[in-house]
Amino acid sequence: MRSMRIWRTFPVTSLLAAALLCGCVGPDFVRPAAPETETYAAKPLPAETVATEVAGGEAQHFLPGRDIPAEWWTLFHSEPLNALIKRALAANPSMRSAQAALRVAEENLSAQIGAFAPTVQGSFSSTRTKNAGGSVSGSTTQTSPVTNLHTAQLSVAYTPDVWGANWRQVEGLEAQAEAQRFQLEATYLTLTSNVVVAAINEASLRGQIVATEEIIRGERELLDILRRQFALGQIAEADVVAQEAALAQLEQTLPPLEKQLEQQRDALTALLGRLPHEEPAETFELASLQLPRDLPVSLPSKLVEQRPDIRQAEANLHAASAQVGVAIANRLPLINLTADMGSVASLITGKDEGYSPTKVGLFTPGTGFWTLGGSVAQTIFDGFSLMHKQRAAEAALEQAEADYRTAVITAFQNVADALSALRLDAKALQSAATTASKARESLQITRQQLELGAISYPALLAAQQIEIQARINLVQTQANRYADTAALFQALGGGWWNRTDTTGITAANDGKTDGKPPSWLERAWPY
Repeated sequence: MRSMRIWRTFPVTSLLAAALLCGCVGPDFVRPAAPETETYAAKPLPAETVATEVAGGEAQHFLPGRDIPAEWWTLFHSEPLNALIKRALAANPSMRSAQAALRVAEENLSAQIGAFAPTVQGSFSSTRTKNAGGSVSGSTTQTSPVTNLHTAQLSVAYTPDVWGANWRQVEGLEAQAEAQRFQLEATYLTLTSNVVVAAINEASLRGQIVATEEIIRGERELLDILRRQFALGQIAEADVVAQEAALAQLEQTLPPLEKQLEQQRDALTALLGRLPHEEPAETFELASLQLPRDLPVSLPSKLVEQRPDIRQAEANLHAASAQVGVAIANRLPLINLTADMGSVASLITGKDEGYSPTKVGLFTPGTGFWTLGGSVAQTIFDGFSLMHKQRAAEAALEQAEADYRTAVITAFQNVADALSALRLDAKALQSAATTASKARESLQITRQQLELGAISYPALLAAQQIEIQARINLVQTQANRYADTAALFQALGGGWWNRTDTTGITAANDGKTDGKPPSWLERAWPY
């Protein structure tokens, strides 16, 4: 985008000449081009992830260029999850706030569009006056000291948009409304993603609790065996005490998990727009969720079209560009046109026969008046306020350009992080599954050797700790694949362009998929 610094050095005469040539001062917004890249990361994206023979270990296939469904969360094949998202979209306060903010922006835009039309005002005034002159002068005339005066007037005022100040103002408000529409889409995407992740986290915690409880039951059984062996004199009391300590330490890990689960339920309830005591009946476990196997991966050139935060940053950039034009136009002459017409009479309706200057009707011929006027005003000196306001607008434009660039970089980073996470999650799950299997097998062998007296009890404690950690890690790694899959859909934009409801841009586009809203003229003046 061309720099606006050139306007700082031009005198007012140069600005005036430029305005006469182009009619609308300020930079014409040019949409930033998409980054020229065909990949998200330095390493090439594999066709699929590795597979593991455990729940949630299916291979996931990356499909470059494939479009994202609007309701991407349905790929987890969970009806309870679908129901929760539907309720969250209907009741979450952040959605209502974003929708109201959009209406505010659109009404402000429509209000500014009205400045293109003249302002027409009608007025009527009526006065009744008693003249005290007769008592002072001692006049004997028969004229009544009481007079009436009625005035009906129509005033028209119009400020021609010679330099395009109002046009740029409307352009900026239209861009702000567009930014608010994409803020609504971002809220929609964030809310749906948060519900999905909250359900996955709940399932993970339930899985960890179940695994911990199973381990505790096993440790209690082992403790019973050791106590019987101690009673028979086969082992020392120290071995029994060590197992009791290990069991107590394991039981200590259960309350924190239960605490996290309750807090996770509270968080999920809040996403539904409810108070904590109104938590939903639906519960989630990893076994109730299916891992999406076919993952669409948008082309990098499409990402800037799909990410709501990028589109919002682009709209903010557009608004900042328009404000530069407004600031320039404010330094140019202001032209106003006015017209007044009306009638003045002593009576609203004349009922007397004959003509009397004091007793004619409001609309009697000869009582009308009109005026036409025009003015041109130019600020000669204002302490350089307008100049600095223009420079502030130019700096705001530079800031918006940097913010847009930041949004693009962050979006590409999010996608790259999600893709690498999914690839490495699959490998981590494969390793975790192997570790858990071997740790379980090692613990069984260790217990048998302890019963035969081949090893000491500390060896069993070490094997127990490895097996406990391996089982917990397996559940966490399984959950990571689900959560990072949801993160990929969120990073790619969530498929809002395929939606047909009325919560965002799609409904206003009449089926368009380019995300471009209708013009302000089409939307504000549909008639």
